[in-house]
Amino acid sequence: MSWSTAVDRAAFAAACHGVPGASPLNWAVESGRPGPMGAHHDGDGVRFTVFSAHATSIEVCVFDSAGAQHLASFALPGRSGDLFHGFLRGAGPGLVYGLRAHGPWDLAAGHRFEPGRLLLDPAAREIVDRSNAAADFKARVIADRYDWQGDQPPRHAVDDTILYELHVAGFTRLHPLVPASVRGSYRGLAHPQAIDHLKSLGVTAVSLLPVQQHLDERRLVERGLVNYWGYNTLGFFCPEPRLASAAARSMADHGRAIRDEFRDMVRALHAAGIEVILDIVFNHSCESDEHGPTLSWRGLDNASWYRLPIDDRGRYVNHTGCGNTLNLQHPRVVQFVIETLRYWVLEMHVDGFRFDLASVLGRGDHGFDRHALFFEAIASDPVLGDIKCIAEPWDVGPGGYQLGNFPAGWLEWNDRFRDAVRRYWITGDADRGEFARRLCGSADVFESSGRAPAASVNFVTAHDGFTLRDLVSYAQRYNEANGEENRDGHGENFGSNLGFEGDTDDPAISARRRRLQRALLATVILAQGTPMLCAGSELGHTQQGNNNAYCQDNDISWLNWLQVDTDLLSFCREALRLRGSLRPLAKDWYAAGPQGGLRWFAIDGTALDSAAWHDRTMRAFFVLIDEKLAMLFNPDSVLREFALPAGRWRVLLDTAQSSVAAGDPLAAGLRLLQRESVRHESDQ
Repeated sequence: MSWSTAVDRAAFAAACHGVPGASPLNWAVESGRPGPMGAHHDGDGVRFTVFSAHATSIEVCVFDSAGAQHLASFALPGRSGDLFHGFLRGAGPGLVYGLRAHGPWDLAAGHRFEPGRLLLDPAAREIVDRSNAAADFKARVIADRYDWQGDQPPRHAVDDTILYELHVAGFTRLHPLVPASVRGSYRGLAHPQAIDHLKSLGVTAVSLLPVQQHLDERRLVERGLVNYWGYNTLGFFCPEPRLASAAARSMADHGRAIRDEFRDMVRALHAAGIEVILDIVFNHSCESDEHGPTLSWRGLDNASWYRLPIDDRGRYVNHTGCGNTLNLQHPRVVQFVIETLRYWVLEMHVDGFRFDLASVLGRGDHGFDRHALFFEAIASDPVLGDIKCIAEPWDVGPGGYQLGNFPAGWLEWNDRFRDAVRRYWITGDADRGEFARRLCGSADVFESSGRAPAASVNFVTAHDGFTLRDLVSYAQRYNEANGEENRDGHGENFGSNLGFEGDTDDPAISARRRRLQRALLATVILAQGTPMLCAGSELGHTQQGNNNAYCQDNDISWLNWLQVDTDLLSFCREALRLRGSLRPLAKDWYAAGPQGGLRWFAIDGTALDSAAWHDRTMRAFFVLIDEKLAMLFNPDSVLREFALPAGRWRVLLDTAQSSVAAGDPLAAGLRLLQRESVRHESDQ
């Protein structure tokens, strides 16, 4: 071990917080054996394992407890294949360190080694706060003990799952009944007022936008903005400190306090019967392209961690639109991902993951492969095999759109559902056939591979795009606040302002907007598949037309609990209650045909034939479900009379108006009816 000339061993001992009774005179560096990636305390010392297939040596640099002063350095003495490892006997939790990787600078071969650059351990369990440290990121060794108090995951069946996508900060930042000191934090989401809202809806899982520690891109910082959504990961094992309460961040052992606050949140949600799904980003890192910063992976082994063009290995394959693409073909990169997922399940008790731009995870030399190493590793892992895995089934590279092609057991965000439902209700250019296919689980997408309807995550809005209210209030995006001259964000949204751009006092336009919001919500909630609501949809949340608010940590993104559309909220709660009690389309297999208990009719009561399915001049229709339920759909702005089968019917849900009788003509919207008496052949 080489000591810095500026310090002595006493300073080193004070900084390292070794195990009780340990003396720096007895510290020794041993080869040890490789273990999980990162630095781990095992009671006798700290074990280091670092992956690099092309480095000639890896050096560990030890710093004082604040990360400001370099104290000592040593090379990892052991090497087992592409894993460098060492054991620092006598060291303990609290040790602050960084890495230096020795090797060639050879862009033609894809190597970017800079031994003079301090690097962050990719598997850091805690990242030192840089406010009092030198500029480089450094890691701190941890040894947490947390009392889970018997916490058990809810383990809702996939068929019973109702997803609710939210941002930890934005959900409670403006909530008047959550104490100001914890608003916008993990503790805020764990507050009874926040959980009561989720329980009142009946959702079974929250899908949290990224909570791993992330880096704000330089271009955003220069504009005075931040990466609010967090899809730019720096610390894959680290909860984002900015999402913790001020009290946790101010504690002496703030890293542990932040982790414990996250765990408290998970435990509180589990106690309420709500699962926790994390949106996680393994498609790229925060190092961006060849012009981006070298922080960790690039300096440790650029040619292994990233996908590089064969003909120009000084650059990066960019299937993500974020400058680089992680190389999930490499077994060690997959190992890193699996160890990350296991950490969040075992140590943080999360219940599943939503994988951002997930097509990257299955990319091989010849395109996407549902049997790729990553998918096989998850399926065979005893911890990960039973968790919920949700894919965003596309990336921006060639052949990146892979909806329906993920492995058995995976759920997928179904953008074909999103677009068809928007086009049916709002723009008028989706026919009955396309709408019915999406309503009944998208069998044309999932059935051929033997996957059930629950594989389809049905949604009409998500964090990315217009809010539900804005979808029927704006014909174009208004993203000027993002500083990109309104060039960013989706240009084709299948929305409409219904005659006036933005908020209006016109009662007719306002009424139609409310009807459409109810129809869109009801379709998502009652359709066959797994429904997902975006937080704020039930409240009437607006982003003032911004459909890409990724950098808006302000009232554009934060839910305004003082301006809640209470009628819409009540409607949403009732629709979700009906889904749970009646399960009109919640079959474990596709219900589209008569064998599934469905019969489809034109409004005059005649069965729909093939021509009628695609007739866009008349798009209203109804469906009978097991002869006892009827769902009526009228996407047009004129009243339609429906000829229902004989019997007494009562209205269970109506998106057109708050009070209606079963026989009334249907204004634009969806109506769910229940037949009070059904005569079956077996009764005759």
